[in-house]
Amino acid sequence: MDQEESRNGDFAHYNDHHVSKKPKLTRFISEPEIRDEFSHHRSGIARINNGSFGSCPKSVLAAQQNWQLKFLQQPDDFYFNTLRKGILHSRTLIKDLVNADDVDEISLVDNATTAAAIVLQQIGRGFGEGKFNGNDTVVMLHCAFQAVKKSIQAYVTRAGGSVIEVQLPFPLISEEEIIREFKKGLEKGKENGKKVRLAIIDHITSMPCVVIPVSKLVKICREEGVEQVFVDAAHAIGSVKIDVKEIGADFYVSNLHKWFFCPPSVAFLYCRKSNVSTDMHHPVVSHEFGNGLPIESAWIGTRDYSAQLLVPSVMEFVSRFEGGIDGIMTRNHEQVLKMGRMLAESWGTNIGSPPELCAGMIMVGLPSRLRVWSEEDALRLREHLRVHFGVEVPIYYQPPKDDSKGHARDKDGVITGYARISHQVYNALEDYEKFMNAINILVDKKKNCKMLMSE
Repeated sequence: MDQEESRNGDFAHYNDHHVSKKPKLTRFISEPEIRDEFSHHRSGIARINNGSFGSCPKSVLAAQQNWQLKFLQQPDDFYFNTLRKGILHSRTLIKDLVNADDVDEISLVDNATTAAAIVLQQIGRGFGEGKFNGNDTVVMLHCAFQAVKKSIQAYVTRAGGSVIEVQLPFPLISEEEIIREFKKGLEKGKENGKKVRLAIIDHITSMPCVVIPVSKLVKICREEGVEQVFVDAAHAIGSVKIDVKEIGADFYVSNLHKWFFCPPSVAFLYCRKSNVSTDMHHPVVSHEFGNGLPIESAWIGTRDYSAQLLVPSVMEFVSRFEGGIDGIMTRNHEQVLKMGRMLAESWGTNIGSPPELCAGMIMVGLPSRLRVWSEEDALRLREHLRVHFGVEVPIYYQPPKDDSKGHARDKDGVITGYARISHQVYNALEDYEKFMNAINILVDKKKNCKMLMSE
């Protein structure tokens, strides 16, 4: 076995000795079995916020505990003979799921935030080492995840780069609105001879949640001479179908602990093979530095690596559902649309985007009488729903537009507050009815967000 094989692990040997063959399923998982898998969730809470932290079934948690115990029983043997083989197995399964060409294009890292740091520190080095011109640009959506914006601040702007933020229209009627605004952002990024060194595109934005036509935007980037494209798909795997070759980006990251049932925290980072990808490094430097990002990421010092080893267990869990992970995605999409429409009809409000721009999450307008007039109001309402009604759901403030067009309205005024509801396999109709009734109670009592301050 040569040195590289030793780092990656003898995968065939791992399969022979560590993966037991399970009997073929004769029936799909039942509703009581699903409830049992998630019986560790706190009872009495309408948990309709899978998008923030995800969820992990009991069987996968049990597998995680087994991995943790194996390490504690004999750490040296685990490190030399088990860990890297197990991580390679997980990487190989992900490679097949997302249609990458080579397992060496797949690294496992903590989360999308870590992946963003990996990509953006490489861009920062380009500015710092004089490879890029001062004020060359990074283009991104204005609603990009805050941690990504902080990474740009840490690695790019302080090294001399500039940032163009593309305003995502919301509420949305069609994807053409997104494409039009993105083209405007690229044009601005290239003004006065500047070059767009990196475009950051969300596959599914967080707040407001919208499925972005990512393949079309990547194609536009190529046509416009954008040097590198990074897709931040934190919510994607387990929520939408992913084909990294069809998408065509240089880098693509998705969390496995949001919609793919892994425990926190683990994500995959796809780096398409190129001269750039060979210069990608994990921000935590350990003794594997220089051996390629997948190997660097597989050992960043002593820590708990169990989440990276659980992809096989997750695959076993989702195989218990009709249609596997694809069937889960389809049912979550159908159910969240159904629940969103139920809420909007009860409240006399709207849905924030058309069905084709939703996955397992959807934005539902809140009654204008609640007066969600700031981000502070949104947080106050979210906290009130958690404490007083046992409802866990994010609230989004959408500032009113300057002109009179494009406003969503109900019978009492302009809608400026939206709830982002999620649907996962453990959710039931009662969760959404509980939320619906909570909002109706607040409206009937003539409560608004300012009044909640004193309660």
